[in-house]
Amino acid sequence: MNHESLVLRAGGRPVGRYVTRPALPARLSPRPYLHPVTTLAGTPVTELSPADHAHHLGVGVAVPDVEGHNFWGGRTYVRDQGPTDLDNHGAQRHSAFQLRDPDGFVEELRWVAAGSELLRERRTVAAVELTDSAWALDFTFSLTNVTERGLSLGSPATNGRPGAAYGGFFWRARKEAGAPRVFTADAEGEEAVHARPADWLALAGAGWTLVFAGATGETRRDPWFVRTTQYPGVGSSVAHEHRIGIEAGDTLVRRVVTVVADGTLDRAGAAALVRKAVSP
Repeated sequence: MNHESLVLRAGGRPVGRYVTRPALPARLSPRPYLHPVTTLAGTPVTELSPADHAHHLGVGVAVPDVEGHNFWGGRTYVRDQGPTDLDNHGAQRHSAFQLRDPDGFVEELRWVAAGSELLRERRTVAAVELTDSAWALDFTFSLTNVTERGLSLGSPATNGRPGAAYGGFFWRARKEAGAPRVFTADAEGEEAVHARPADWLALAGAGWTLVFAGATGETRRDPWFVRTTQYPGVGSSVAHEHRIGIEAGDTLVRRVVTVVADGTLDRAGAAALVRKAVSP
């Protein structure tokens, strides 16, 4: 595959590879991504282009509908029609690194569709060692509308498909023989946690746990998109019930911190690591 990449390290140990210019077909909405991401002991916790959803690319940012352009990949959900193959895919293009260190980077990207730049993104990613068996991925994305008109972001849910408000930060986790456990501070199971906001949400597989936390007030208000039975994936939904607008020159900012731990955490352990990972 023709691409450029860098290795992300936490406490000196490699924990992820960031691919900046992947060679992908347009229908997958090409974009930079993190894969593989691992625990400190080396257990993989991401998947890339799995058979069930070829457009799931490890860890990154993807939005199904930016003014009708698909920056998620795959089919587009059309109201009263359903998932439809359309020639409407956009791409996120790496422009430059403002900062590039072993434990993180600051990157500028251009969101381009139909020959025009719609959004300019500033992406800040850092890997922080928390304990001997856990580290945190601190991921912030800022989307600025660089057009001369207002833009709106949507999801299949805002276009008529209930329960499908995916779009924003998204983590495609490792698929195993059994579905992972998912829980928050006060709820358990996919049905109980999906489409609801929570300060943190944990996904626990065979020997690994991911704990996702919104690190700003706006991010914490976004509901979580959760799948465990069909496939393991977690995202923070920027357009849940209604489309979200970005006026010309304005910026949308979200920050998600994800604890990546070896072993299976309980609620107390997950909460403790989130407190350590998320700065006030």
